[in-house]
Amino acid sequence: MDETIRWLQGRPYYEGQLRERRRVPGREAAFADVGLDDRLASALESRGIEDLYAHQADAVEAVRDGENVVLATRTASGKSLAYTVPAFERALDERATILYIAPQVALINDQEETLSDLAQDLGFASGVSVAQYTGRQDRGEKEAIRDRQPTVLLTTPDMLHYGIMPHSHRLWDWFFERLETVVIDEVHEYRGVFGSHVSLVLRRLARICERFDADPEWVCCSATIGNPVDHAATVTGQSPDSFALVDEDASATGPTHWLFWNPPEYDGGGFGSGRRRSNHVETKRLFVDLVARGFQTVAFTQSRQTAERYATDSASDLRSRDEHEAARSVEAYQAALPDERRTEIEDGLQSGDVRGVWSTNALELGVDIGGLDAVLLDGYPGTRMAAFQQAGRAGRGTDPSLVALVAGEDQLDQYLMAHPTDFFDEPPEEAISNPENEHLMPDHVRSAARETWLRPEDERHFGDRFPDIVAALTDEGVLDRRTTDGGVRWTDAGGGSPQHEMSLRTIADQEIRLRDRRDGDVIATLPFDDALRDAHPSAIYHHQGQDYEVVALDLGSGVADMAPVRPDYYTQVLHDKDIVVEADRRERTLAMGGAESADGADGADGAEGADGADGADGAEGADGAESADGAESADGADGAEDSEDVTVRFADITMKKQITGFERRDRQSGEPIGRESLDLPETTLETEALYFTVPPAVETDLRAAGDAPDAFPGAIHAAEHGMISLFPLSFLCDRRDVGGLSTPMHPHTERATIFIYDGYPGGVGLTSRAYETVTDLAERTLGMIRDCPCADGCPACVQSPHCGNANDPLEKGLAADLLAALVE
Repeated sequence: MDETIRWLQGRPYYEGQLRERRRVPGREAAFADVGLDDRLASALESRGIEDLYAHQADAVEAVRDGENVVLATRTASGKSLAYTVPAFERALDERATILYIAPQVALINDQEETLSDLAQDLGFASGVSVAQYTGRQDRGEKEAIRDRQPTVLLTTPDMLHYGIMPHSHRLWDWFFERLETVVIDEVHEYRGVFGSHVSLVLRRLARICERFDADPEWVCCSATIGNPVDHAATVTGQSPDSFALVDEDASATGPTHWLFWNPPEYDGGGFGSGRRRSNHVETKRLFVDLVARGFQTVAFTQSRQTAERYATDSASDLRSRDEHEAARSVEAYQAALPDERRTEIEDGLQSGDVRGVWSTNALELGVDIGGLDAVLLDGYPGTRMAAFQQAGRAGRGTDPSLVALVAGEDQLDQYLMAHPTDFFDEPPEEAISNPENEHLMPDHVRSAARETWLRPEDERHFGDRFPDIVAALTDEGVLDRRTTDGGVRWTDAGGGSPQHEMSLRTIADQEIRLRDRRDGDVIATLPFDDALRDAHPSAIYHHQGQDYEVVALDLGSGVADMAPVRPDYYTQVLHDKDIVVEADRRERTLAMGGAESADGADGADGAEGADGADGADGAEGADGAESADGAESADGADGAEDSEDVTVRFADITMKKQITGFERRDRQSGEPIGRESLDLPETTLETEALYFTVPPAVETDLRAAGDAPDAFPGAIHAAEHGMISLFPLSFLCDRRDVGGLSTPMHPHTERATIFIYDGYPGGVGLTSRAYETVTDLAERTLGMIRDCPCADGCPACVQSPHCGNANDPLEKGLAADLLAALVE
């Protein structure tokens, strides 16, 4: 690997891109003895498994002892065997059933094949049989599965919600009566809105188990995250104390050579500084060189279109080098491919016939593809967890492997290029979900009543809000209250299926269909608020490699008509936002030095600002407090001898957003080339937020240090942008999952105030957790801004691609002074 890295540094395109090189040492495997049933031991030996790794043995013994387990180790460390052994033992001895739940059907397909082969090796007389129950099967196939009564059932949270639990007493009694093990694979995927929904689904599952006198162990498999026990407990509804944590990976690995590869900056042109050459092109160059040199390589990228395009381009480049055989062995892999095609590529990677793949994160999950020589990350995948999951695909046994992170130009990528120790040495991100979301709970409580009657004791499953929700649903006529010999009970009073009246993937009630006007086909659907942002009249909308222009938006009928176009620009909405603080729930004080106490802020100048939280499935966004560009960092805001501590509050808020227009921006430079007004309805988001005010003395110093009327609004706006951009370093989220607003004068505080809020109705727990660690967030943001070499702010520090006020105004230097006054 040392020779290969030196060779890459000698290539014609090398211009000092290597910013960090780190060798992570390998390790020898550690095994532990676990007594196995002879039949199971024989079946495993036929597969070459004679001993279990120590972490597998620890998990097996914990499940045998009746404990719940969280297994949090790296990719390809053998987590599946850790739950397979005790589950199959119970199936052999007691005909006990096992419920396996995974977020992706592709993962279920892979596990079904592995578990079915093992069950077959046990022999027909063992009584162990495996079946998946997903949306891929028709009604007849599902009926046949139920008649067969498999002992191991693999399904998704969606099918559990829609197709199994509503029929638990009529069709699945045989399964729940014998249920002893529930496996939650990839538990780290259950976060945000989806994770909050799934947490409530699993609470309903626990109620059904109680009705059948079943008390299963819960086995949760996770990537390495910062809160594996707490997250598993939140998702399953089980007590944190009931979980045994197994996180010491004892599997064998070879050394991994990590490269942090930063594309060079443009030699001028573009808008502002901080613009860098395409990470896609840089990744392609590395990919082609490595494949040509004989390294089996996967490049992970973030969109299907990029994977398809650069797989084609890579093959073309290999052919231009007369590497025709290698060119024929390059593929693109993504979730939309037919099952047969994906299996063909997976088999080719295992056999070595496929030498290079451009893939989305579809290969990140537990699909078995063997070990690779090299993995390229085409842009930071958003979280360190995902980066290490993807990197974990590299490595054949104890052979050395190569992983290169090729940075994009935005804040997270560039922050890690400047702070690689944060990537390697800081604690991993936390997974966050919020099963107490008041917008989600009523539908799940009603669904639970449909599955089996509600009792007052169900508060232990649904939390403190349960009595109020039941009372409200009863008043609305949704639930019927009955008095029985056993106490008060509630049943669903409505007809139909409450489960089918909600989606586990969104909170949105209204959707807009995007329709190709040529043939009337619906190409996609968007939540209402997302449609106002992305499918407004004259918007450019990109879908599966094709650009469309929205020619008409009919909100009444829920349709946006679109026509294919080939524009040289993109569109970005402009909006105004306002936040009303409904109730302060918690507060804490940050001890701050250096700011002199003074009377309130002069709120006369500065526009309010808003950016962000433009996330999928109905997230509203705002990152605001718009201020002017300019003002290099001067060590202003030194403050005075007296200090005023900063109070950070966590609150329920209402955010009102009015889209006012949009800009057309040149696709190459990003420069604005036109602006139009829009007449769209105002939207409202009830959610959670953290907020803090700027002490008057600090504001006075910042205003004195600024050289423009909007310098101070630009400072708080830039600080807010930076803080939002670094959320994913601490939590498993996208920066669009949170939004912000910063204003020189807010009526609730009567001071300059910065808000950061959850971008989903009711909140999904992100700002609640960030409220507790806001000092760390501010310190990281300060480091990012100080370390960025640009003069006035760029995409690598304080500019946001989601800013509703076109990144105007921004004051990078004064933002650093503000943050320094708060945390230093």
